[in-house]
Amino acid sequence: MCGRLAIIFGLVRRWTRHRPIRGRGGSTGVSDYTSTYLDEVARIASRLDRVQIDKAIEILCATRARRGRLFFLGVGGSAGNASHAVNDFRKIAGIESYTPTDNVAELTARINDDGWESCFANWLCDSNLCGNDTLFVLSVGGGNLQKNISPNIVAALKLAKQVGAQVVGVIGRDGGFTAQVADACVIVPTVSPETVTPHTEAFQAIVWHLIVSHPRLRQREMKWERAV
Repeated sequence: MCGRLAIIFGLVRRWTRHRPIRGRGGSTGVSDYTSTYLDEVARIASRLDRVQIDKAIEILCATRARRGRLFFLGVGGSAGNASHAVNDFRKIAGIESYTPTDNVAELTARINDDGWESCFANWLCDSNLCGNDTLFVLSVGGGNLQKNISPNIVAALKLAKQVGAQVVGVIGRDGGFTAQVADACVIVPTVSPETVTPHTEAFQAIVWHLIVSHPRLRQREMKWERAV
């Protein structure tokens, strides 16, 4: 009898733990997916490589000191992050920053005329990428020629190494080609294969916001930090 009761109580506990919470009026409360996703966010944040983040800050401080430029590269959602980051590093950190995806006309012309693989590298060539500059890659996979994933990022990275530019990256999965050649690379840990992309793209923003607001890089206070 005691054994049966223990089994019953165990089943009840399991059912109530996974049962959606009902609020007033019968509305559903926090779902399992929401709780799991946010738990994953906390796990990723606790596992980020702080040494690599500080190393990236050192590189960017040196880039600004020698009046070098900062070029952000990203594809898809990471391209949107690149555009946002350009704004932040220009306005807050005072670093001359650009991304090829901000000029849709030029980018699509290069893709149409020269091909997808070379569009970033050719853009960087015409921007006179040099050893004073830094390439900042935002990517879920970091580029992988064998799998034909983001070959344009791989070509751009090869060019950066040829001219002596430094490379910083915030990447997901195993870091891909970016992790192999970067001078500082923050790899967003994979805690679930089902949420690699959303977590990586979200943490790209977390990491670059950390970097650009770091006291060593921040030259100007942001509006809401000034408001009292």
